[in-house]
Amino acid sequence: MEDLRYPVGRFDWDAPVPSAQERRKLLAQIAAAPRHLRAAVAGLSPRQLDTPYRSGGWTPRQVAHHVVDSHLNAYTRFKLALTEDAPTIKPYLEDRWARLADTRLTPVATSVAMLELLHERWMSLLRAMTDAEFARTFVHPEMGREVTLGKTLALYAWHGRHHVGHITSLRERMGWSSRSPRSRRPGARRPSRAKRPSPKSRRARR
Repeated sequence: MEDLRYPVGRFDWDAPVPSAQERRKLLAQIAAAPRHLRAAVAGLSPRQLDTPYRSGGWTPRQVAHHVVDSHLNAYTRFKLALTEDAPTIKPYLEDRWARLADTRLTPVATSVAMLELLHERWMSLLRAMTDAEFARTFVHPEMGREVTLGKTLALYAWHGRHHVGHITSLRERMGWSSRSPRSRRPGARRPSRAKRPSPKSRRARR
C-alpha cells in the first residue's frame, strides 16, 4: 500500500555524505523548490487549501507555511555552523507551529513569496561554500549527534520535494486541475461576475 506520508520516499540518513558533483544536483533542487511550491498551490480554492492530504495529515495551507518555517530554520542552522564550532541547534515543535494563528490567517501566497526571497539569499550562501565548509557540523540534540552541512543540504533538497509531493499527489487523487489562471493567487476568491440586466430593466432604461 502506498504511504501517503512519503510521496518521494523517506530521507536516507545512512547514505554517504554527498560528493561535490552530487551537491550540484542538490543545489539545483533547493533552488527550484519555491517554483515547484508555487506551481503546486496555484489555483487552489480556500476549501482545497484546507483539505488534509491524508487522514490526520496537514492541509496544503499548513504544508506551504511549514516549508518556509522549516527552511528559515535551516538557513539559520547553516549560518550557525559556518560561524561557530559544532553549535547545538534549537529544534522546534513543527506541529504546534502549524497550528498557530499566522498559519490560519496568512495567505499562502505570502509564504510562497517569503520562500522565494529566502532561497535567493540562501542560494547565494550555498553556492559560495567550499568543501571544508560543507564538512562543518552542528549538533542536533534530538538525534544526539553531529550532522554535517553536506548531509543537511541533502536533507533540505529532499524536504522541498517531499512537501511539494504532498500537495501534488493530493491534487492528482482529487482530480484537481493543476492549470489555473495566472492572475489568481493561491487561495484567492474568484471575482464575482456582474449580473447582466434583465430584458425588463433594459427596457426601463430606454
